[in-house]
Amino acid sequence: MSDHSIFTKAVHAGEEPEKHHGAVSTPIYNATVFKFEDLESGAKIHNWEAEGYFYGRLGNPTQEALEKAMCVIEVGEDALCFASGMAAISAGVMSMVKSGEHIVAPEALYATTGYFFDFLRDDFGVEVTLVDAEDSESYRRAVKANTRLFYIETPSNPTVKITDMEAVVKIASEHGLQTICDNTFATPFNQNPLAFGCDAVVHSATKYLGGHSDISAGVMVGSRGVIDKARHLTSKLMGGSMAPEVAWLVLRGIKTLPLRMERHNENGRRVAAFLSEHPQVVRVHHPSLAGHPGHEVARRQMRDFGAMMSFDVGSHDAARTLLNSVKLCTLASSLGGIETIVQHSVSMTAAKVPREQRERAGITEGLIRLSVGIEDADDIIADLEQGLRKVAGSK
Repeated sequence: MSDHSIFTKAVHAGEEPEKHHGAVSTPIYNATVFKFEDLESGAKIHNWEAEGYFYGRLGNPTQEALEKAMCVIEVGEDALCFASGMAAISAGVMSMVKSGEHIVAPEALYATTGYFFDFLRDDFGVEVTLVDAEDSESYRRAVKANTRLFYIETPSNPTVKITDMEAVVKIASEHGLQTICDNTFATPFNQNPLAFGCDAVVHSATKYLGGHSDISAGVMVGSRGVIDKARHLTSKLMGGSMAPEVAWLVLRGIKTLPLRMERHNENGRRVAAFLSEHPQVVRVHHPSLAGHPGHEVARRQMRDFGAMMSFDVGSHDAARTLLNSVKLCTLASSLGGIETIVQHSVSMTAAKVPREQRERAGITEGLIRLSVGIEDADDIIADLEQGLRKVAGSK
């Protein structure tokens, strides 16, 4: 399928009807135990010397179909399913570093990933240096003798900063380091980090891949060697495997991902343009805007700019007024669904991040994260407009 477009790939990726009695939709295999024909073949399957299944935590036909689909749309050799995005991130990172080694990561990144790095530092002695990832040379300056991993998140959560993946991967290669990129915000429709040389890409499939705010799931894609290590080490030992019902729902979500992302992207550009001209908005973070620091890099490495953005209304009080006034937009602590979702990062996901660290990352008191859905853009804009009028009236 390498010569087909992403629209075609998404519809057919992972399909093997001949393996499933001709079923066009891969069935949900609820089995956790699989019978062997004989001891010899069972031993080979159990020890990964032959293809097959033996225990649900370590593989299932529905999970495998999703892993094959992810390889197609992320252009990777192998993939691994997890119960959540954080399970994918933690398994990937812990398969690449150990106590006494060093990670370089963005200072602006998903708060729970940051908490995970704090956990590794405090409880396992893994050093972590946070850098301004918009400056690719900051990764080089942070390298130490014990550095093993560059962690990338682009666009970043929640400030939508852009990292030049090609430049960072080049620095990593010069120092013999591995790279992981969180591609949740962009999705495989808008960018493919493996094409820029990243060793692994991770997703919270809870978000755009599933697309309907009804599952928790994660995926890791990369080279066969990278995935094998995670499969036989951190995934096997930590047990964060994906349920077959969830794998089926992610597979179904992928089939419409390109269609949804076209609408998400279009709406994202329109909403960002509206917010950038509104007098109650201090700043808008979205790479479609020419004034965004990462605009040119995003144009080069992304197919489109995505629907994730954040904007600053100047104060905690203004943010409260707006978020308590919206009617169409959903105030919730997630993103990537078909509905438009708003969140106040300081009060929610970044609430426990130290103030000085939040400020370095650009997470201000008035910052609102906005996941633009697939509703009519005019309706989304009208809802934000009426909320911003109340902000103006409260001053």
